[in-house]
Amino acid sequence: MSDESPESRAAASDAENAEAEHESVDTDAAANGEVDPDSGAAGAAADEEIPDVASRVADYDDDLADEVAALESRVAEAESDLEAKAERVEELESALKRSKADFKNYKKRAKKREDEIRERATEDFVGRVVSVRDNLVRALDQDEDADIRPGIESTLEEFDRILEDENVTTIDPEPGAAVDPMRHEVMMRVDDEQPEGTVVDVYQPGYEMAGSVLREAQVTVSTGESDS
Repeated sequence: MSDESPESRAAASDAENAEAEHESVDTDAAANGEVDPDSGAAGAAADEEIPDVASRVADYDDDLADEVAALESRVAEAESDLEAKAERVEELESALKRSKADFKNYKKRAKKREDEIRERATEDFVGRVVSVRDNLVRALDQDEDADIRPGIESTLEEFDRILEDENVTTIDPEPGAAVDPMRHEVMMRVDDEQPEGTVVDVYQPGYEMAGSVLREAQVTVSTGESDS
Protein backbone atom coordinates (compact mmCIF):
# COMPACT_ATOMS: atom_id res chain seq x y z
CA MET A 1 0.00 0.00 0.00
CA SER A 2 1.24 3.50 -0.85
CA ASP A 3 2.37 5.92 1.81
CA GLU A 4 0.87 8.93 -0.07
CA SER A 5 -1.99 10.63 1.69
CA PRO A 6 -5.29 11.27 0.01
CA GLU A 7 -4.40 14.97 -0.19
CA SER A 8 -1.12 14.32 -2.05
CA ARG A 9 -2.79 12.11 -4.56
CA ALA A 10 -5.41 14.74 -5.17
CA ALA A 11 -2.78 17.47 -5.76
CA ALA A 12 -0.86 15.33 -8.23
CA SER A 13 -4.01 14.57 -10.09
CA ASP A 14 -4.86 18.24 -10.32
CA ALA A 15 -1.36 19.03 -11.73
CA GLU A 16 -1.64 16.38 -14.38
CA ASN A 17 -5.02 17.64 -15.39
CA ALA A 18 -3.71 21.22 -15.63
CA GLU A 19 -0.76 20.17 -17.80
CA ALA A 20 -3.00 18.17 -20.06
CA GLU A 21 -5.34 21.11 -20.36
CA HIS A 22 -2.41 23.42 -21.23
CA GLU A 23 -1.18 21.07 -23.94
CA SER A 24 -4.70 20.86 -25.28
CA VAL A 25 -4.89 24.63 -25.43
CA ASP A 26 -1.55 24.86 -27.29
CA THR A 27 -2.70 22.24 -29.74
CA ASP A 28 -5.92 24.06 -30.40
CA ALA A 29 -4.09 27.34 -30.83
CA ALA A 30 -1.77 25.84 -33.36
CA ALA A 31 -4.68 24.30 -35.17
CA ASN A 32 -6.47 27.63 -35.23
CA GLY A 33 -3.37 29.49 -36.67
CA GLU A 34 -2.63 31.36 -33.50
CA VAL A 35 1.07 32.33 -33.10
CA ASP A 36 3.15 33.04 -30.09
CA PRO A 37 3.79 36.84 -29.73
CA ASP A 38 7.60 36.41 -29.80
CA SER A 39 7.44 34.27 -32.89
CA GLY A 40 5.25 36.85 -34.68
CA ALA A 41 7.64 39.68 -33.88
CA ALA A 42 10.55 37.79 -35.43
CA GLY A 43 8.58 37.19 -38.61
CA ALA A 44 7.59 40.83 -38.86
CA ALA A 45 11.22 41.88 -38.49
CA ALA A 46 12.22 39.52 -41.29
CA ASP A 47 9.48 40.91 -43.51
CA GLU A 48 10.71 44.45 -42.89
CA GLU A 49 14.34 43.49 -43.68
CA ILE A 50 13.54 42.12 -47.15
CA PRO A 51 12.52 45.50 -48.66
CA ASP A 52 15.60 47.10 -47.08
CA VAL A 53 17.93 44.59 -48.77
CA ALA A 54 16.15 45.11 -52.08
CA SER A 55 16.60 48.86 -51.71
CA ARG A 56 20.31 48.47 -51.04
CA VAL A 57 20.66 46.17 -54.06
CA ALA A 58 18.84 48.72 -56.23
CA ASP A 59 21.11 51.51 -54.95
CA TYR A 60 24.16 49.37 -55.70
CA ASP A 61 22.86 48.68 -59.19
CA ASP A 62 22.39 52.42 -59.75
CA ASP A 63 25.89 53.19 -58.49
CA LEU A 64 27.34 50.44 -60.65
CA ALA A 65 25.45 51.72 -63.69
CA ASP A 66 26.78 55.25 -63.04
CA GLU A 67 30.31 53.92 -62.74
CA VAL A 68 29.98 51.94 -65.97
CA ALA A 69 28.60 55.01 -67.76
CA ALA A 70 31.51 57.09 -66.46
CA LEU A 71 33.99 54.47 -67.67
CA GLU A 72 32.31 54.32 -71.07
CA SER A 73 32.51 58.12 -71.29
CA ARG A 74 36.21 58.03 -70.44
CA VAL A 75 36.79 55.31 -73.03
CA ALA A 76 34.95 57.34 -75.68
CA GLU A 77 36.98 60.42 -74.76
CA ALA A 78 40.22 58.44 -74.93
CA GLU A 79 39.25 57.04 -78.34
CA SER A 80 38.46 60.56 -79.55
CA ASP A 81 41.85 61.77 -78.29
CA LEU A 82 43.56 58.87 -80.07
CA GLU A 83 41.78 59.71 -83.32
CA ALA A 84 42.79 63.36 -82.99
CA LYS A 85 46.39 62.39 -82.27
CA ALA A 86 46.38 59.95 -85.19
CA GLU A 87 45.16 62.73 -87.48
CA ARG A 88 47.85 65.03 -86.11
CA VAL A 89 50.52 62.39 -86.72
CA GLU A 90 49.24 61.97 -90.27
CA GLU A 91 49.36 65.74 -90.81
CA LEU A 92 52.92 65.92 -89.50
CA GLU A 93 54.02 62.98 -91.65
CA SER A 94 52.47 64.63 -94.70
CA ALA A 95 54.18 67.92 -93.86
CA LEU A 96 57.48 66.09 -93.43
CA LYS A 97 57.11 64.44 -96.83
CA ARG A 98 56.39 67.82 -98.43
CA SER A 99 59.39 69.36 -96.70
CA LYS A 100 61.63 66.55 -97.90
CA ALA A 101 60.31 66.92 -101.45
CA ASP A 102 60.76 70.71 -101.32
CA PHE A 103 64.31 70.32 -100.02
CA LYS A 104 65.11 67.76 -102.72
CA ASN A 105 63.76 70.10 -105.40
CA TYR A 106 65.71 72.97 -103.86
CA LYS A 107 68.91 70.95 -104.02
CA LYS A 108 68.22 70.15 -107.68
CA ARG A 109 67.58 73.81 -108.48
CA ALA A 110 70.66 74.89 -106.55
CA LYS A 111 72.79 72.31 -108.37
CA LYS A 112 71.39 73.40 -111.72
CA ARG A 113 71.99 77.04 -110.83
CA GLU A 114 75.53 76.25 -109.74
CA ASP A 115 76.21 74.39 -112.98
CA GLU A 116 74.80 77.27 -115.01
CA ILE A 117 76.97 79.80 -113.18
CA ARG A 118 80.05 77.63 -113.62
CA GLU A 119 79.26 77.12 -117.29
CA ARG A 120 78.76 80.83 -117.91
CA ALA A 121 81.95 81.66 -116.07
CA THR A 122 83.83 79.12 -118.17
CA GLU A 123 82.23 80.44 -121.34
CA ASP A 124 83.23 84.00 -120.46
CA PHE A 125 86.77 82.90 -119.76
CA VAL A 126 87.02 80.86 -122.95
CA GLY A 127 85.51 83.75 -124.89
CA ARG A 128 88.40 85.93 -123.82
CA VAL A 129 90.99 83.22 -124.39
CA VAL A 130 89.98 82.46 -127.97
CA SER A 131 90.78 86.03 -128.93
CA VAL A 132 94.36 85.36 -127.92
CA ARG A 133 94.33 82.24 -130.07
CA ASP A 134 93.07 84.26 -133.02
CA ASN A 135 95.98 86.65 -132.60
CA LEU A 136 98.41 83.76 -132.57
CA VAL A 137 96.91 82.39 -135.78
CA ARG A 138 97.17 85.76 -137.45
CA ALA A 139 100.76 86.09 -136.28
CA LEU A 140 101.61 82.80 -137.95
CA ASP A 141 99.90 83.87 -141.16
CA GLN A 142 101.73 87.19 -141.33
CA ASP A 143 105.15 86.61 -139.79
CA GLU A 144 107.65 84.73 -141.86
CA ASP A 145 110.40 84.97 -139.25
CA ALA A 146 111.53 81.39 -138.83
CA ASP A 147 112.99 82.12 -135.41
CA ILE A 148 109.66 82.93 -133.72
CA ARG A 149 107.35 80.58 -135.59
CA PRO A 150 108.19 77.49 -133.52
CA GLY A 151 107.38 79.38 -130.31
CA ILE A 152 104.09 80.67 -131.67
CA GLU A 153 103.12 77.26 -133.00
CA SER A 154 103.92 75.66 -129.64
CA THR A 155 101.83 78.25 -127.81
CA LEU A 156 98.95 77.75 -130.24
CA GLU A 157 99.06 73.98 -129.73
CA GLU A 158 98.94 74.48 -125.97
CA PHE A 159 95.94 76.76 -126.36
CA ASP A 160 94.17 74.16 -128.47
CA ARG A 161 94.82 71.44 -125.88
CA ILE A 162 93.35 73.63 -123.13
CA LEU A 163 90.30 74.43 -125.25
CA GLU A 164 89.82 70.76 -126.07
CA ASP A 165 89.94 69.89 -122.38
CA GLU A 166 87.13 72.38 -121.83
CA ASN A 167 85.12 70.76 -124.65
CA VAL A 168 85.60 73.79 -126.90
CA THR A 169 85.59 73.25 -130.67
CA THR A 170 86.07 75.66 -133.55
CA ILE A 171 83.34 76.63 -135.99
CA ASP A 172 85.21 76.70 -139.28
CA PRO A 173 82.90 75.73 -142.17
CA GLU A 174 84.31 74.54 -145.47
CA PRO A 175 83.64 76.49 -148.70
CA GLY A 176 80.27 75.48 -150.14
CA ALA A 177 78.83 74.59 -146.72
CA ALA A 178 75.30 75.77 -146.03
CA VAL A 179 75.01 78.85 -143.86
CA ASP A 180 73.78 78.13 -140.34
CA PRO A 181 72.27 81.34 -138.90
CA MET A 182 72.78 80.01 -135.38
CA ARG A 183 76.52 79.42 -135.89
CA HIS A 184 77.52 81.71 -138.76
CA GLU A 185 77.58 85.49 -139.02
CA VAL A 186 77.39 86.66 -142.64
CA MET A 187 79.81 89.55 -143.12
CA MET A 188 79.19 90.09 -146.84
CA ARG A 189 77.92 88.46 -150.04
CA VAL A 190 80.29 87.99 -152.93
CA ASP A 191 80.03 86.70 -156.47
CA ASP A 192 81.47 83.22 -156.49
CA GLU A 193 81.07 79.90 -158.20
CA GLN A 194 79.83 78.35 -154.95
CA PRO A 195 76.06 77.77 -154.82
CA GLU A 196 74.00 80.74 -153.74
CA GLY A 197 73.75 81.14 -150.00
CA THR A 198 76.70 78.91 -149.20
CA VAL A 199 79.97 79.78 -147.48
CA VAL A 200 82.73 81.15 -149.67
CA ASP A 201 85.35 81.96 -147.06
CA VAL A 202 85.77 82.20 -143.27
CA TYR A 203 86.91 85.59 -142.12
CA GLN A 204 87.17 84.57 -138.48
CA PRO A 205 86.37 81.12 -137.02
CA GLY A 206 83.78 80.75 -134.33
CA TYR A 207 83.75 78.64 -131.19
CA GLU A 208 81.23 76.48 -129.39
CA MET A 209 81.36 74.80 -126.03
CA ALA A 210 79.28 71.73 -125.18
CA GLY A 211 76.79 72.63 -127.90
CA SER A 212 76.57 76.28 -126.83
CA VAL A 213 77.86 78.83 -129.33
CA LEU A 214 80.44 81.10 -127.73
CA ARG A 215 81.08 83.09 -130.86
CA GLU A 216 79.70 82.79 -134.37
CA ALA A 217 82.02 82.22 -137.28
CA GLN A 218 82.29 85.29 -139.52
CA VAL A 219 81.84 84.20 -143.13
CA THR A 220 81.36 85.51 -146.63
CA VAL A 221 78.47 84.03 -148.62
CA SER A 222 78.11 83.39 -152.34
CA THR A 223 75.51 85.16 -154.43
CA GLY A 224 75.62 82.23 -156.83
CA GLU A 225 76.93 84.41 -159.67
CA SER A 226 80.46 83.89 -160.86
CA ASP A 227 82.44 87.05 -161.65
CA SER A 228 84.17 85.32 -164.55
